[in-house]
Amino acid sequence: MHDIVPIDYETLRLIWWLLLGVLLIGFAVMDGFDLGIGALLPFVAKTDEERRIVINVVGPVWEGNQVWLILGGGAIFAAFPLLYAVSFSGLYLAMMVILIALIVRPVGFKYRSKIGDPGWRSKWDMVLCFAGVVPSLILGVAVGNVLLGLPFEFDDTLRTFYRGNFFQLLTPFALVAGLVSLSMLIMHGAALLTWKTSGPIADRARTYGRWAALAAIVLFALAGVWVAYGIGGHVLTSVIDPNGPSNPLGKTATVTTGAWLSNYKTYPWMMAAPILGFAGAVLALVGFTVRKPALTFITSGVAIFGIISTAGVSLFPFLLPSSISPNAGLTLWDASSSKLTLWVMLLSTAFFLPIILLYTAFVYRVMRGKVTSDSMGKNPNAY
Repeated sequence: MHDIVPIDYETLRLIWWLLLGVLLIGFAVMDGFDLGIGALLPFVAKTDEERRIVINVVGPVWEGNQVWLILGGGAIFAAFPLLYAVSFSGLYLAMMVILIALIVRPVGFKYRSKIGDPGWRSKWDMVLCFAGVVPSLILGVAVGNVLLGLPFEFDDTLRTFYRGNFFQLLTPFALVAGLVSLSMLIMHGAALLTWKTSGPIADRARTYGRWAALAAIVLFALAGVWVAYGIGGHVLTSVIDPNGPSNPLGKTATVTTGAWLSNYKTYPWMMAAPILGFAGAVLALVGFTVRKPALTFITSGVAIFGIISTAGVSLFPFLLPSSISPNAGLTLWDASSSKLTLWVMLLSTAFFLPIILLYTAFVYRVMRGKVTSDSMGKNPNAY
């Protein structure tokens, strides 16, 4: 029968690997500053008016920014169903903690200003801080555990068996990865605050931003050394047909210390990812120091792009290694949906993603400018 898909299976799989990375990075960049600002709320704003200013920096846009998380989860579900099944089952409790934090965030936004009592508002400020710190930390812990490999295996019928628990996810390396995530998102949130506010709030945000940028640089370097010398990476020991059917049990793999760095020898261009991670964080640190808020925000976004891309290209072609059964680890070539499914999804994405980008650009153009007491007074919808 004539193949109605004009792109070969290997190329479609590569395209969706890249698109998945774009969507996850999009979430980290767009919703990352919401999380970072939430984490900083009790520290950069001391009075109720200052805290209202900080909240209203993200108040009009945080809901739209979460679209990137929904898109990323949907892409995993449709393009890599085995990855969705294994990761969401194995990381179920971690995902629930993240979801609880993301659920209480809008409650905090809506309820905080319902009552003028300082005690009431202070409690909701702590909720918003919790909703910023927890997802930022646990998402990084999840990435750290992906690099370590999750304890799962398949039987002959491809049923998944997860052999771990929530507390086994909190290993030293995974916690370092979580701190990398937390520090880079706090840096990103501080960068936006220096751009969108002024006076004492911007000054405090600049101070915390410098510390967060420095922490991101040091922790990212520490994680890199740990990956090189302290944890095992997975290596394919059999040939996989990139155009073949999806069957994770049709290959063999082994674990070798430092193997996650082998891609940088095979594909030298991948070195661009860690370079951008370090360069973006260093330039953001400089931007905080010389008071260039727009440059700081852009370069902190570059740092996020580089740091997350480093994890992705280091794993390639693995998507989710198994720590107890290396042969069962999921790769780009054996965990995807069918060729036709990937093609139909690609056409849908080509249509809808530009619309989302245009709408997002329009919203941020309308919301441009600094948030001040006067601008909040003119806006009846301010929090």
